[in-house]
Amino acid sequence: MNKSRKKTAVLFAYIFVILGIWMMLSVHCQAAETNNDEKQPQTIRVGSFEDTFNYVDKNGVRRGYGYELMQALSGYTGWKFEYVKCDWSNCFDKLENGEIDIMGDISYTDERAQKMLFSDEPMSEEKYILYADLSHTDIGTSDFKAMDGKRVGVLMGTEPEIMLTEWEKKNGIHTKHVNVNNDDDVEKKLANHEIDCFVSLEESIWSEQGISSVTTIGKSGIYFAINKERSDIKTKMDYAMRQLEQDSPFFKSDLYKKYFTLDYKQSLTGKEKSWVEEHGGIKIGFLNNDQAIFSMDQETGKLTGMLAEYISYAKDCLGNQTLEFNIRGYDDYNEMLQALQDHEIDMIFYAGRNPDLAEKKGYTLTNTAWTYSLMAVTDEKYFNEDKSYTVAVPKEQEALKQHIVFSYPQWKLVDYDSLADAADMIMNEKADCFLMGTSQALKYDNNRDFKSVPLTKTMEACFAVRDGEGTLLSILNKTLKDMPSDMLTSALAIYDSTADKVTFYDFVKDNMFAFFVTAGFFVLTIIGIILVLLWKARKAEAVAKLAASDTQKLNDKLEIALKKAEDASLAKTRFLNNMSHDIRTPMNVILGHAQLMENELKGKGMPEMLEHLEKLQQSGNLLLAIINNVLDMAKIESGRMELDENYCRIEAVWKSLFAVFDEKARKKNIALHYTMNVEHEHVLTDVTKVKEILVNILSNSIKYTPVGGSVMVDVDELSCDESGYMIERIRVSDTGIGMSQDYLKKIFEAFTREKNTTKSKIAGTGLGMSIVKKYVDLLGGTINVESELGKGSTFTVTLKHRIADESYYEKNIWESLEQEVKSSKAGISFWRRIMI
Repeated sequence: MNKSRKKTAVLFAYIFVILGIWMMLSVHCQAAETNNDEKQPQTIRVGSFEDTFNYVDKNGVRRGYGYELMQALSGYTGWKFEYVKCDWSNCFDKLENGEIDIMGDISYTDERAQKMLFSDEPMSEEKYILYADLSHTDIGTSDFKAMDGKRVGVLMGTEPEIMLTEWEKKNGIHTKHVNVNNDDDVEKKLANHEIDCFVSLEESIWSEQGISSVTTIGKSGIYFAINKERSDIKTKMDYAMRQLEQDSPFFKSDLYKKYFTLDYKQSLTGKEKSWVEEHGGIKIGFLNNDQAIFSMDQETGKLTGMLAEYISYAKDCLGNQTLEFNIRGYDDYNEMLQALQDHEIDMIFYAGRNPDLAEKKGYTLTNTAWTYSLMAVTDEKYFNEDKSYTVAVPKEQEALKQHIVFSYPQWKLVDYDSLADAADMIMNEKADCFLMGTSQALKYDNNRDFKSVPLTKTMEACFAVRDGEGTLLSILNKTLKDMPSDMLTSALAIYDSTADKVTFYDFVKDNMFAFFVTAGFFVLTIIGIILVLLWKARKAEAVAKLAASDTQKLNDKLEIALKKAEDASLAKTRFLNNMSHDIRTPMNVILGHAQLMENELKGKGMPEMLEHLEKLQQSGNLLLAIINNVLDMAKIESGRMELDENYCRIEAVWKSLFAVFDEKARKKNIALHYTMNVEHEHVLTDVTKVKEILVNILSNSIKYTPVGGSVMVDVDELSCDESGYMIERIRVSDTGIGMSQDYLKKIFEAFTREKNTTKSKIAGTGLGMSIVKKYVDLLGGTINVESELGKGSTFTVTLKHRIADESYYEKNIWESLEQEVKSSKAGISFWRRIMI
């Protein structure tokens, strides 16, 4: 019985032990399973637009600003990402209905904040750029008026379109907005010429297709947008963004520079091209004693050094302009700096980045051209660049001194003539160290107990231009920006690390006997050559004296001939100036009497006599026009033509002209119309010359327009940068016989006429347009001609007038009215001076 109970107790004990072990294992497994679940990373679904913020490149690698930022944040959150492809049309729907948890590159609005959560900190700042292919359009980067009527691609209904509209209002232009969904859509519409330009983020990918930035139209902060129900994601996101900002303050700015810094092909603006064309070659000054900067290979004659490398690249690196460079060497830096201020050179190659010194010396620094790592060669056991030292520097290296004074103001500088001199100064405790480039300084390690210590502040080399030369500064910066970033730095390393050559002293010491034998032979050879050259020089001297005598005689004859030609030209000018009145008077008398005869013969039944008289008047008017044109040209060439400013009303001038030409147009059944849009009507100008310009152009338009044609005159006022002045633009268009493109190239040359005018026997001297051009230039204006044979011509003239103020107008109103009446009465006599 007892044995049975014992067996039962043991059995129950075993059962309890087994149950206890089983329960412990179950709890352990559940805990392990729970821990494993907690360690499993959370998967976040990210909306991917496949744009610059998050995209897969052609090699299948995911890239983008937003992608790299989220990967950095995942280090703090432990998230894994699943990328869900979407576009602007459905991304918000997917975020709201929970198909995606988060998406980036979203601008904050109050309306959106009602439907989704936003990160506390912006992920970046978006700059919206207007892009265009400037090589195939008239759009410019300074004058936005050419944008009028252009088709602009933009994602419609978004913040960028709002910014574009505000920018257009600010600049007073109107464009047509064309919807584009993504970069691929932009490329397609550009290729199909459906858009002229487009708005996109600041990104460098467009430079590969020759697209350039026109201007920035706006910018705004962008955020991560999160599903409204996932506040847990927002909490972790905000924490991670704050932690990243604290650990790496420049992470986002470096990332922005990587993806959004513009890197388009550099080209000159219209202003910069004009500067290059007017100025000619850019004159560069440099120091002769720096072999790394400029030298000549004695064997090949090839120019080497960094200056040669720069010129070779920069001369044609700007696609729309070839640059020319002229170089000039100097032995002294101060002499070169004075030459810059005296306009003998345009730039200095090179100067250290020391803006304080640049301001005091009156020059401006370009962007960094290259950097130069320096090492201090010293025998100091512990060298700390932040302490005060006496530093030996080459006396001719002004740029290096500029860098040291700016970067290490606590150092005292002493000059040395050679590296051996610098080493001796350290040994004699006259200096603590001297500075060299990295490649050169290494040879001093463990030499005379010297060691080389790298400096932390790298020398930056720039070009120097005179203060105020902003256009040249911009051109040079564009050459540097287009140049590979390390091109000149690498070139300096090459030219600065040439192998040490054996000194002359070392060579003589090692080859004493051979040196003296060779030197003796060389001296005897030189003496022999000198004797031969002296004999040839005497012989050549005799020949030169004879040639000089003949040349002098020829020069005397040329001077006499030149004097005669100048006297003849002066006599011609004096004759025409003195005889101008005597030549015109008889012709005016003939025309006057012919007019009287016409008045007396009218109504007397003598048609043949009237016909002869009409031909006489036509020939007389033509001859008078020829005389007037020749005399005017003589006056212009003599340099006596001056401006005679007086008061006038622009509308009154045009009324007097139309009073003259309206009847002539009606006789040929020509429709003569004009429009006028002028704000400042009262001006001071040379009215006589203005009228001669306009009469000549109007006369030609009516003369060369066939019966039934039309002549249109548009008068507009343009804005003027100069205070107190206005610009009058006159555009005269006709449907006449037109001119060939070959003739347009020489239309302003004296005594030139188009072939179709001579064949049609239309009278003219060929002087009219030449005189018009000279008058326009004298008035500070411009003239442009567009024409096509058989379709007509358009003359566009701009003239700058001084604005007459209200008090001047009130004082002279009655005088101006009388002048208008006289002008109207004198219209016909003035028309006789039309320049053909």
